This record gives sequence, C-alpha cells and structure tokens, in this order.
Amino acid sequence: MKIHYSEFLQGVRDELPILLGTAPFGMIYGVSALSAGISPVLAQAMSCIVFAGSAQFVIAQLVAAGTPSPVIILTAFIINIRHALYSASMAPYLRKLYPIWKWLLAYLLTDEAYAVAISRYQRIGKGEHTHWYFLGAGSVLWTTWQVSTAIGIFLGGQIPASWSLDFTATLTFIALVVPVLKDRASTIAALSAAIVSLLVVALPLKLGIVAASLIGITVGLLVDTKYIKPV
Repeated sequence: MKIHYSEFLQGVRDELPILLGTAPFGMIYGVSALSAGISPVLAQAMSCIVFAGSAQFVIAQLVAAGTPSPVIILTAFIINIRHALYSASMAPYLRKLYPIWKWLLAYLLTDEAYAVAISRYQRIGKGEHTHWYFLGAGSVLWTTWQVSTAIGIFLGGQIPASWSLDFTATLTFIALVVPVLKDRASTIAALSAAIVSLLVVALPLKLGIVAASLIGITVGLLVDTKYIKPV
C-alpha cells in the first residue's frame, strides 16, 4: 500500500488550528475524570476507546453521581447519535474504500475531523487519495486528544479552577460550525438548533442535544425545500 504523504500532511495542517481548542479540552477531561473517581488507567483508556470528548465528560459526571451503568451507556449513545449523521454525509465519498479503511476512518470520525474532511470532499469531490487526507486530520486529532488527556491526568488537581478552561470546548465547536454556514438553509438550521438547545438544556439524559439536532435538521430541510428551485 502506497502512502500518499502530500494528502496526509495536508490533512494534518488543516486540522492544526482546531487543536488549539482541543488540547485544553482534553486536559480538562483528564482532570474531571480523576475528580469523578475514575482511575488514571481507565480515564486514559476511555480517551482511546470512546474517543468522544462530550460523551467522556458526561460519563465522568454520571460516574461521580453514582449513576447506574445502563443509564451511563444509554446517555453516551444518545450524545453520540450525531455521528450517524456524520457517517451518512461521508458515505458517498468513502463507499469504494476497502473495509479496513472504512473501519479506521469510522473510528477517527469526530466533530473536528468531520468538519475538516467534509469541507475537503465538498471542494474536490471523490479524489482517488483523499482518504489519506481524512486519515491525516483524524490521526493528529487522536494523538492530541491522547496526549492532552494524559497531561490532564498527570496534573490532576493542579490546574486552578480559576482558569475556567471549559470555554475552549464551546469555542472549538463554534470554530467548526461557522465556516460551513455558506447558505440560507444551513445558517437558519444552525441558529434554530442553538436556540432550541438553550431552551431544553434541562432535559434529562442530554436529550436536549437530540431535540436540538432534530429540530435544526427539520428547519434546514424546510428552508432548503422552499428556497431551492427545481432544476
């Protein structure tokens, strides 16, 4: 198998700006996991196996609250439902790849990697070697998440609460969303989802995320259907 370094390195370069928000996010998770009573080994293993920042934070909170395991698993599943939408969006570009490639890229499919990869695919289409670009973006993100988690675990409670690094997660997601809002439908969909998420933030099991996503998608489809003329 020939390695296409140019595509891989371009994916790494395009992912680098996002890592400025990802690194402190991972550190906070490491600290939060220890505070919740999760052992350092399990905390690091969660970053490696689950590899989903928002779900890992919620899992740590639920563990700290003594929540039963089935509820924790269900909650993590609900939070990560959005990845099914990501995979559906990426499927047309990855359909011809070997299964091993699909499995690997599915594992690396996070919010940050998706935002970078889908933008690339939308610009150049189904390039013969663009999966190497996806691999580069996902790999550097994965490495950063593992290292930042380890740093957070190592530092433990030494990071002052006054630093309030939590905001970096919000900034990261804003940085991911804004560049892809290029038309009326996607902009209104994003605004609708944001407003709904604020209104239903108190729903249990993080169901507000699901509600906001579904309403945002529905509004976007309605706007898209109304304003795009038939060819």
